[in-house]
Amino acid sequence: MRKAVLLLFVFFILISCRSLKNHNEQITKLHDVIDLHEDIDKVYSQLKRHHPKLYQYTSKEVLDFKFDSLKRTIITPINSREFYKKLAPVISQVKQGHISLSSANKWYTKKERKQLLKKKFEFYALDFEYLENKLWVKNTRGKDSTMVGSEVVKIEEDLVSDLIDLYKTRFSSDGYNTTLHNRYVGRHFSNFYYKDKGFVDSLRVTFKKKDSLFIKTFRRLKKKEKPKKQDSTKTKKRIKLTSEEKKANRLASKKKRKFNRKHGFIKKNKEYTRNFGFVKKAKDVAYMKLRSFTNGSYKKFYKESFAKLDSAKTKYLILDLRDNGGGRIAEIDYLYSYLTKDKYKFIEDSEVNSRVPFLKFLMSNTTPNSLKILSGIVSPIIIVQNLIRTRKQDGKLYYRFRQTKVRTPRPLHFAGHIYVLINGNSFSASSLISTHLKATKRATFVGEETGGAYNGTVAGIYKIYELPNTKLKIRMGMMQVEAPQKQNPDGYGVKPDIEILPTVNDRNLKRDSELEWVLNDIKEKR
Repeated sequence: MRKAVLLLFVFFILISCRSLKNHNEQITKLHDVIDLHEDIDKVYSQLKRHHPKLYQYTSKEVLDFKFDSLKRTIITPINSREFYKKLAPVISQVKQGHISLSSANKWYTKKERKQLLKKKFEFYALDFEYLENKLWVKNTRGKDSTMVGSEVVKIEEDLVSDLIDLYKTRFSSDGYNTTLHNRYVGRHFSNFYYKDKGFVDSLRVTFKKKDSLFIKTFRRLKKKEKPKKQDSTKTKKRIKLTSEEKKANRLASKKKRKFNRKHGFIKKNKEYTRNFGFVKKAKDVAYMKLRSFTNGSYKKFYKESFAKLDSAKTKYLILDLRDNGGGRIAEIDYLYSYLTKDKYKFIEDSEVNSRVPFLKFLMSNTTPNSLKILSGIVSPIIIVQNLIRTRKQDGKLYYRFRQTKVRTPRPLHFAGHIYVLINGNSFSASSLISTHLKATKRATFVGEETGGAYNGTVAGIYKIYELPNTKLKIRMGMMQVEAPQKQNPDGYGVKPDIEILPTVNDRNLKRDSELEWVLNDIKEKR
């Protein structure tokens, strides 16, 4: 028995090593033109099969021409990374922000990953922002803060302005919106550079600050090892805690864990997803900053926050959705029930391309085999549930979420005046809840047009498909998620009532111009 288990283990190790080797060879080799054309046909075929609004913003004739033109331009063999650079701009012409294409990256052995984890790349400690057509260092998670406020001029021999223009062609917002491009390309610049150039051990970057140029080389350095715990037998004896003290420590740890779950602790940045407080200890003005609708247990946070608003008889609520990329429909529906004064229907039935969308989502070629087996076992339940919730109308299929039911506001809903801060990075779910607040004239919007469309977006669940030859992966939404309200023309975001764009000078002075305007407006209303 032991020998059989050992042989099985060795077999899986050999298969895994072989798979890793094959993948790395596949993405680095030059692919035949016929194979590249096959991948182009495959990706377009997948989009036609699963995306319910493929031709919403770009006509079929134009998209057909774009994909055919791409095939005509590829006349010599290229590797997977170069193919990504050609394919991504064509896919972006669909103009659906939830479609994304990943570059082909090397796989590493367990030993290699372990060694990489022992190092950190200094460049990744920088946070960027794109303002006034320039890339700036907004923040650093490293010890060197002197670069904050510096303009990034060159990386190696590439002008950053050229890189920005190039990267903007490789993704899209919903429809014809442009504000997402400037915000998103700045916030995710490091990721775009990695997809473009691949793994590097060092980068020579040219900065500009106060009309002076300086160069800094970023390296992949070993992380500082944590000091080893001292042997208690060789040092003075550890102080014994009483049972009451141990109990108090356990309760404190438990309380901290609950707080982190409720507020959605982000370990990487050491900050919280959900934040709430009163402005300058004035109970009539409250500020709620929501970085996303993705992590943590949200219900208790909103229950407690709106109970405080009710108790303090707060008149003004500032809801900050800037740089909120979206998340769960259930969470924004729950939040909206505390913001509205009237009965509401949060979303319409979602248009889909299949009667069993969740089974299609689970049975992708990127789904692990173990999950496919499990999905196969429970598929009868999934199919029945999908068929019950799917209906056909006017030749189209629609899937019904729980949030399509008419609901009433929460008993402790906020009745005062709401201000919503938005920008180009307000996307997906944050745009959806903004649509409701805008359409019902429930709030005053300050900032810039959201990156997500007013009339909805294709998201919900995602199909991730790996191209057979180049191994690039495309992710696409499978459900049209939209509020009952619509605007004309289609293809634009929720626009602010008061447009305020941040400037470089604002950042240097650590001034929040949008929030400042709101506080001044409240002061006048008082």
